[in-house]
Amino acid sequence: MPKNAEDENIPLTQFSTQRAFKHVENISKQPHFVGSAAHSLVRNYIVNQLQDLGLEVQTQEGYSLNKKGELTRSQNILARISGDENSKALLLMTHYDSAGHSSFGASDAGSGVATILEGVRAFLAKNEAHKNDVILLFTDAEELGLNGAELFISKHKWAKDVGLALNFEARGSGGNSFMLLETNNGNAKLIQDFIKSKPEFPVTNSLAYSVYKMLPNDTDLTVLREQGNINGFNFAFIDDHFDYHSANDVAANLDPETLAQQGSYLMPLLNYFKDADLQDLNSSADLIYFSLPLGEIVSYPFSWILPMLLLGWVLFLGVLVYGFFKKRYTVKEVFKGAIPYFMSLIGGSLLVYLLWKFAMFVYLPYAEMENGFTYNGYYYIYAAIFVTLTICFLSYNLFKAEGRKAGLFVFPLFFWLLICTLVAFYLKGAAYFIIPIYFGALQLWVMIRQKSPNLLLMFLLSLPSLLLILPFVVSFPVALGLKILFVAAMLTVFLFALFLPVFGYFTRKKAMALLCFMVFNVMFVIAHFNADFSEDQPKPNSLVYLLDTDANKATWNSYDHLIDPWTQKYFGEDPVILPVEESNFSSKYGSKFSFKANAPVIEIEEPGVIFEKLKSVDSTSILSNYMLKIAPNRKINRMELYIDRKVDFEKFTVNDLEADSIYLGENAFHIFTNRWENKLLTYHAANQDTLRIKFSLKKEQQVPDFVLYESSYDLLKNDQLKVAPRNKDMMPRPFVLNDAVVLKKVISFKEKKNKQKKIN
Repeated sequence: MPKNAEDENIPLTQFSTQRAFKHVENISKQPHFVGSAAHSLVRNYIVNQLQDLGLEVQTQEGYSLNKKGELTRSQNILARISGDENSKALLLMTHYDSAGHSSFGASDAGSGVATILEGVRAFLAKNEAHKNDVILLFTDAEELGLNGAELFISKHKWAKDVGLALNFEARGSGGNSFMLLETNNGNAKLIQDFIKSKPEFPVTNSLAYSVYKMLPNDTDLTVLREQGNINGFNFAFIDDHFDYHSANDVAANLDPETLAQQGSYLMPLLNYFKDADLQDLNSSADLIYFSLPLGEIVSYPFSWILPMLLLGWVLFLGVLVYGFFKKRYTVKEVFKGAIPYFMSLIGGSLLVYLLWKFAMFVYLPYAEMENGFTYNGYYYIYAAIFVTLTICFLSYNLFKAEGRKAGLFVFPLFFWLLICTLVAFYLKGAAYFIIPIYFGALQLWVMIRQKSPNLLLMFLLSLPSLLLILPFVVSFPVALGLKILFVAAMLTVFLFALFLPVFGYFTRKKAMALLCFMVFNVMFVIAHFNADFSEDQPKPNSLVYLLDTDANKATWNSYDHLIDPWTQKYFGEDPVILPVEESNFSSKYGSKFSFKANAPVIEIEEPGVIFEKLKSVDSTSILSNYMLKIAPNRKINRMELYIDRKVDFEKFTVNDLEADSIYLGENAFHIFTNRWENKLLTYHAANQDTLRIKFSLKKEQQVPDFVLYESSYDLLKNDQLKVAPRNKDMMPRPFVLNDAVVLKKVISFKEKKNKQKKIN
């Protein structure tokens, strides 16, 4: 990573981390989610900064509706730097909205905004001629459902001009920024051009992108790829994942070196692609690729996967037969080598799994961390590594195989080769894991030839496996949560086994096991003393006021697992635990209301509703058409509509838009037709516009009741409820509807036929 983040003597023609950091500080003064007052302030700040650079700025505003029924009115910010030729344009993009309701958005994605603003400033300061136009796009409503990107690609005339996009994102507040590709075709041309641009600190590999594609973590660039066939690069960091989308995503927690690394991507790529041919970056071929610690990127085509796998098998089998010929091991000894290997693999993984379950049982507050990564999570990863190494050294101490070490190494090498074989067919992005086999075969050959091989040589030959596998030992639990901590243990065993040509010759394995066990205990003790919440590590909690207008009854609700001094005022010391089916609200991690208590009924102005049947222009039609309008009469942030999932609409539009279908195999699913859940749509009210719905049903079909939840994120500002502020060691629970005043109302067509409320 860059080490000049604090350098004050950066020339104006170069990217300055300090100058970029000032943008982060200005952008992240307040939560600026869509519909908040600060959202407009951040938008104005970006516009002013672009205008100060001499750019002509425009905003794009309009409704967008995604496939999941998320509707909002987005306001994108755009500017264009003209090139000398009429060619495809390079798009620099990020989003400027923060996650609702409490995130300050310093990393996600204030860091992206700052990277582009500072990078473009340095680019313009050079005043160099360039062939391609450079388009700047700061999207809105990314956190709601990538709505701003959808609005740009479907409605803006510049979208058709884009040849390549660079997107800057974050899912944490520090660590290495990974380069992840987005392409509908082969990646060969993109990787080749990325290497030619010579970024100074590249961190990337084809396995990370393969895993990324399997997860529900789409970015704005995904929309451009899917709907506009636009290739691009994502640059995102995930360390300190506990800050993601939370009130802890503040400028003080953003790692300056991480911000510097974002700039180290932007500047060489901007310099390269400003003159590159962006007309056709598609390719029919794919490349395996991975970066090395000193900044080199290794790549080779997918067509090499099977030949390299075959070569691995040939080398392994050749050396294996050679060892039998030399009588350096027997078949019995080879199979005997599987015993300590599986003892380590199964024992280490199971022990780490049980240790995490034990930690979750003992430290109940861990359950409050919605994304599954605790503040002391890194210490648990280190503890998992060292307790696994303890098991490994003890297991192999039981099978010393004095004088015949080669036999112990055969089965682990064979097992890794089996993994590589499966990977070659089912996870091709990880096919470069075959490389340690080549070095392992050479090590086995040396072990067969020499009774006491040079351990320094053995160590150097094991280094490739360390460089290729070690990053995932930490990154997988960080990105996917500590619930998969056992995966770190499994990868540790794989690494240990590939280092057997070194560790196998250690004469004091018990001492090594003791040393690793001591380190494990130190890590576990440090984790223990960092398990409590504090001002620096605030406890997430939640409180939602829900008024059922039909029953004239109100309740307090919470997603929390534990009562704390702040929530105890509303739920008592022994709160009522809700059945799962009673909660309609859930997070991306599946959390639903857990506690409920009676609350005072207060006056909340209900929305105006018009629900009527429309006259049909075709008397022969088998469909009946209806119109539903809902207008808020208070300052709200979102509306959600629910109906029975069995109800399928023949036609459905909301604010004159209709969502696209999602295809799973040959089956088309749709939020309105062939539906998979009771939730119909969510309207994020950037302003107080009326929600306008038109739908059609078959004439014999009964008109369903709509259940409306109208929410405002102003619970702590409500004069009637008088909810006290949180303690300093607490923060709003992220990822869920929180700090909200919710009005629930059933909208029935039967009632509206005779009585309609006027919209104020």
